[in-house]
Amino acid sequence: MSTSAAKLKLPSGPSRHVYDVIVLGSQVGGALAAALLAKRNHRVLLVEHDGMGPGYEHDGFVLPYAPFVAPPLKAMPAVEEALNELGLSTAIGRALRPHAPELQLVLPRNRVDLSGDAARRRAELTREFGEAGEGIQGALTGSAAQHEATDAFFKEGPQLPPDGFFEGWKLKGQIKEHPALEATPRLAGEDPALSLVRGLLPFLVHLEKPSAPLAHTRALSQVLTAPSTYPGGMDALRDVLTRRLTELGGDVLGRDNPAGFIVEELAFDGSKFSGVKLVRSDTLYRASCLVTATDSGALRRLVTDKKHNRGLLEHLDQSNIKSLLFSVNWVVPEAALPRGMGELVLVDTQDPELGPLLVQQHPARTGGKDVEGVRVVCAGAFVPATAREEGEEHLRALAARIDEHLDRLMPFTKQHRALRSVPYLDAGGVRGSRLMPHPLYSFETEAFLGVTGLKQRTPAKNVILAGREVLPGLGLEGELLAGMRAARLVQDMLKKKDPLKG
Repeated sequence: MSTSAAKLKLPSGPSRHVYDVIVLGSQVGGALAAALLAKRNHRVLLVEHDGMGPGYEHDGFVLPYAPFVAPPLKAMPAVEEALNELGLSTAIGRALRPHAPELQLVLPRNRVDLSGDAARRRAELTREFGEAGEGIQGALTGSAAQHEATDAFFKEGPQLPPDGFFEGWKLKGQIKEHPALEATPRLAGEDPALSLVRGLLPFLVHLEKPSAPLAHTRALSQVLTAPSTYPGGMDALRDVLTRRLTELGGDVLGRDNPAGFIVEELAFDGSKFSGVKLVRSDTLYRASCLVTATDSGALRRLVTDKKHNRGLLEHLDQSNIKSLLFSVNWVVPEAALPRGMGELVLVDTQDPELGPLLVQQHPARTGGKDVEGVRVVCAGAFVPATAREEGEEHLRALAARIDEHLDRLMPFTKQHRALRSVPYLDAGGVRGSRLMPHPLYSFETEAFLGVTGLKQRTPAKNVILAGREVLPGLGLEGELLAGMRAARLVQDMLKKKDPLKG
């Protein structure tokens, strides 16, 4: 069985060895920060280091690592402004396509299509749940609109998470001006359908146990307006930003670069970052500051000078991975799928260990082209992070449990299956955060508004974080907001150190 990473063609070879900023890691916030800094006339090097690429290859098919659901771009107005600056908002907005129907719920005795059309959704809920359907409709409608009341706060570019007393004091003042940030979630109640919809939240954010209203409402509300898919998933979205970076004159060390792209260690001058050294290379790429968009665990391994960087390591140690999204892919003929099965299905498994199962359909791809009449069904559920340490037999048992739920969801489909693939078992060449397409974290830091994780400024003064651990309670929007703020912090840092500008 042969596996390899999917290809991304980018210009090869950096044009210099000294930069204003190096961005390390393949998470989407780093790619956005890199592109914005290049647009603002900074010399930028992006080193992917841990990139998954837009899928992995198994028996000729390019398959997703996990389900990926995104909100429409208009639901993230601050992000839309940043993409406008890069000239990408129109293209990305058009590429984000709602599922059909937007979301399908499968409960032990019910199957419901949650259409984006309010009248159709009400009729469906009333048909399936009788008088209770009207209450479910009201809760869903109210929840889908709830994020709009907090848009103004995020458009102000709040210093979130705050660093130090004065930033915290200012942030608390801003929060008081926006009471909707702490509004009670509209998607409440014990109704099984509403409980299942709430089960979508872990697939959208990176918090193990959200505890505050905003963490329960914003990301879920954004997605419920129109649960959307981006062709190729999160990694394809990042690749769009990476291509824009190269068009703006930035350099990329990525998968197709002959110089390599895996970092061996970070170089420091005392506790100050000075550069990165690649595996099998004597070249030290230097920069005035580092933006990291990789997980804390991957970053820790690159800090070899533990003595002078104890503060940085203690900062990273405040993040702990609790769960990870474990997926199974089936490649099947489209004709073998049950009639009426949606493109995005949330299944109540009745399994207290697996919880809800998110099932997403994709076009089957091979050789860079869609295969007509063939679909990939990707199903994912959250399992303890310790599952990776329990060996291949345990992972195979988890995959078999997901297979059983897929078999119940799609009876008579298994016999027509062309391929069954499990990313944690069948994706070759994985390293670092590539093993975790969607982890859930807990933090030892104060969670402002219940959505923050690690502070972006670190004890290494010229190392800034821009990964999914910064605003884990905001999901995709949080990653992009972290990248936007990282770009602003770098600009402030470089401006202060520019002798020609005082």
